[in-house]
Amino acid sequence: MALKVELKPGERIIIGAVVLRNGDSRSRFVIEGQAPVLRERDILTATTADTPAKKIYLAVQLMYLSNDLSHHNEVYFPLVRDFLAAAPSALPLIADINNRILSGDLYKALKGASKLIAYEQELIGYAVRGERLREDGSGDDIAKGS
Repeated sequence: MALKVELKPGERIIIGAVVLRNGDSRSRFVIEGQAPVLRERDILTATTADTPAKKIYLAVQLMYLSNDLSHHNEVYFPLVRDFLAAAPSALPLIADINNRILSGDLYKALKGASKLIAYEQELIGYAVRGERLREDGSGDDIAKGS
């Protein structure tokens, strides 16, 4: 199935192992074939991966782009272990990412890692406000920390 892409002026995209930068005008094109594709807004770098969840996302992103799980697993699993030690309520999100990786659906694993980043931001927001998640991990019904 072909993928239709529209890029803004100057926007970058990764297709396979190649980074393309659009010129001065909007452009549209169709990608035919199988290759990892990431738009600029979905790309993290070592510099921008500045939180634990973003580091997990970066590890999954590198798996997706290189299709080399074994090399990146050495980085990924310690990050996941540390994240779960700090935020056990993230287990369902981590389990989903792991299942996607194991089934070879690395793009969906990357989308799951994106959800983990959002969840991390939610947890940080609770901490800043002096709140905590309930023991069941629900984010909708929070209790004041003691």
